Amino acid sequence: QVQLVESGGGLVQPGGSLRLSCVASGFAISMENMSWHRQAPGKERDLVAMISSNADYTNYADSVKGRFTISRDNAKNTVYLQMDSLKPATTAVYYCLSSRTGYGQGTQVTVSS
Repeated sequence: QVQLVESGGGLVQPGGSLRLSCVASGFAISMENMSWHRQAPGKERDLVAMISSNADYTNYADSVKGRFTISRDNAKNTVYLQMDSLKPATTAVYYCLSSRTGYGQGTQVTVSS
């Protein structure tokens, strides 16, 4: 069964950090561009960051540039999203995406004092 499983979300105070992980199973991500998306309550799902298959290209939403870092470990079949300087507006469900599987089930990130 091909799937993506996200983890690492939680409740964090403004200014804090979280690292999200996305583990793929049933297929190898090494040939896949991968991306993170998020959906806040009442809003559409938006692209946060993407990374090319060999990690030589990354792209970020303007709202997260300089604060978020996407990376990957193809040997572990895992994509990461390091999130620093978190803001309340960051609160959303974060999803990993591959063209092989579609979205994972998501992980909730809540930024609140």
